[in-house]
Amino acid sequence: MLAVFVKAALRPGLVKPCRLVRSVIQIPERTLVQQEGLPKLPVPPLKQTCERYLAALEPIVSEEELEHTRQLVEEFLKGGVGERLQKGLERRARKTDNWLSEWWMQSAYLDCRMPVAVYTSPGVVLPRMRFHDRQGQMRFAAKLIAGVLDFKKMIDTDTLPIEYLSEKPLCMDQYYQILSSCRIPGPKRDTVVNHTLGKKPITHVTVVHNFQFFVLDVYHSDGTPLTEDQIYMQLEKIWNSSLQTNKEPIGILTSQHRNTWGKAYNNLIKDKTNKESVRAIQKSIFTVCLDAPMPRVSDELYPSRVAAQMLHGGGARWNSGNRWFDKTLQFIVGEDGTCGLVYEHAPAEGPPIVFLIDFVVKYMRRTEIVRSPMFPLPMPLKLRFNITPEVKRDIERAKQNMNMMVHDLDVKVLMFSHFGKNVPKQHKLSPDAFVQMALQLAYFRMYNMCCSTYESASLRMFKYGRTDAIRATTVDSFKFVQAMQDPAKQNAERLALLQGAVQTHKEHTYNARTKLSVQVPLGCTGAGTEPVPESLAECHADRDTHNVLSVLELRRNPLTKLCEKCNV
Repeated sequence: MLAVFVKAALRPGLVKPCRLVRSVIQIPERTLVQQEGLPKLPVPPLKQTCERYLAALEPIVSEEELEHTRQLVEEFLKGGVGERLQKGLERRARKTDNWLSEWWMQSAYLDCRMPVAVYTSPGVVLPRMRFHDRQGQMRFAAKLIAGVLDFKKMIDTDTLPIEYLSEKPLCMDQYYQILSSCRIPGPKRDTVVNHTLGKKPITHVTVVHNFQFFVLDVYHSDGTPLTEDQIYMQLEKIWNSSLQTNKEPIGILTSQHRNTWGKAYNNLIKDKTNKESVRAIQKSIFTVCLDAPMPRVSDELYPSRVAAQMLHGGGARWNSGNRWFDKTLQFIVGEDGTCGLVYEHAPAEGPPIVFLIDFVVKYMRRTEIVRSPMFPLPMPLKLRFNITPEVKRDIERAKQNMNMMVHDLDVKVLMFSHFGKNVPKQHKLSPDAFVQMALQLAYFRMYNMCCSTYESASLRMFKYGRTDAIRATTVDSFKFVQAMQDPAKQNAERLALLQGAVQTHKEHTYNARTKLSVQVPLGCTGAGTEPVPESLAECHADRDTHNVLSVLELRRNPLTKLCEKCNV
């Protein structure tokens, strides 16, 4: 596996979600005032879906396979099955606010049985801190917590600025899903629980240090948040109460294969004490992981090592047990200045997380000091776990599996500094499409073939919209990479082919963002009572949806890096 890290600039006050062509502008107004007026997600015409499906396959399959698939698609269109399935989607679209969102969460995340660590949970790297002592780590963590609570206040008071694209409001629902939420393992399918919907407001975060979890109340009884100084004093108490380093890393259970963790979870919560402790973690606003130092590496290797640390914690010997990977937001503050977060992907896509991070980074640059009376605060509650022999065996298996995942993951951070987005713009080329064509060319040079490529496109123009897929591999991109490898081709012809491939990519991006691509409607036609014909379903799964390259673009603060995985 190859981890791809993308670093780009985020201008103050602007957020650019994954693959939105134009700038996303934030306008201060009541956050949900535009929500009810958002359009519903449309169901594309069946013929259009099938045509785009064949077009997506053309550059990645042989002529014989493509002809065979054309015949299957023709039967699907004329045999009546396609029309019946299409009508089923259209009925669902009429009856629901978003016919896709529930299915998307289930199929993309909750049905996936691979571990969330490494496989689906992105990591974010914050600037490296130079802590002179342990107090520096605690001060940083306290200010980070205060910054997130300040962000939470905008959500609680419905004052988060609405994002607009091309003067159209975007759905803001995902912002309300990232705090006080947690994934719950199941034997065959997971669920996500959002505790902000409960009658009693959640007032605590969880802090984990040396594999030991604590409940840290961050609000006073009158509803006002603790100050940074008060949070710092509470973190000091937690640190001093968790100096033992021989505790069982109960959190590493959450890194397991989901079926395995589902069984271990049911066994774990049979015990009343364990159940109460797990519920406290799940209900918390977010989690803060006070990590031990990483193994020392050179400055050259540090960016790659810290990126891996955000994804998996470094292994059972290091900080992988200092996590609860099911928790939507986990902020990581290492004793050696390694900082960032890892987030569970099911409740939201990247843009709300990026805006939250940008907000917190700017908050932490503030220099004003708010003094508060240092009256005694109650000791943070340490969460207890009764480790039975069976739970102990589950932990040992989780350690072994995590160590294998760490060993199998190769992470390389590439900081490309030769030129930036202005160079392709000077040649009237979309920077995103330009990079996508560079990736296509790199893959073709390595393997002498094209592959299925996924790039995410936001559907937040629609109510409860999540994402769709942009198919970066096209007939035009194939012609371009072939020309680049053909010594007989002149540069003028190559440039013309590049311009054509970039234009096609821009059109595909617009279509995915406003009309849906092929993957979602064709993939969902069999989600109802009648399945897609087996021959077509097998072909679809085998070719178009097996993404060898999976990439995304997120514009963010230049001091942060977001990491996603891409299979090669």
